[in-house]
Amino acid sequence: MSATELPQETLEFAHRMFDAARNGQTELLQAALASGLPANLTNDGGNTLLMLAAYAGHVELTKSLIDRGGDPNRINDKGQSIVAGAVFKGHSEIVRILMGAGADPRIGTPTAIQTARVFKREDLFEVLGVKDEDLKEHVPSIPTIRMNGQ
Repeated sequence: MSATELPQETLEFAHRMFDAARNGQTELLQAALASGLPANLTNDGGNTLLMLAAYAGHVELTKSLIDRGGDPNRINDKGQSIVAGAVFKGHSEIVRILMGAGADPRIGTPTAIQTARVFKREDLFEVLGVKDEDLKEHVPSIPTIRMNGQ
């Protein structure tokens, strides 16, 4: 079933859940997840609840979504990873949480490692598991990196 076939109230509910992830409404989302909301619910841009919460810097909500099965390695429709978005936004604690949950810093475009290099976030190299070969890889220039407003 496509989104266009869903009842209007279902679409409105989904939009409220995505807004809750962006706004850090942990209790609301925990209740919805306990009632059966999929932890990897994805919006029309391919962004999951976890991606939206992490990008907005909501530490407790990020942990909660991971605990409920949120996949730290989902890629959105623009090819962006959750951990790269957290690096881009400067959310070091979120990067650590995602890496602890098994996030792959080498997936997506740009990767989290490339993003850390471009924005000179050497403080995250150890957390991201940067290896010598990662430092030899070409990275995009700053103007070509555009993380969306997830």
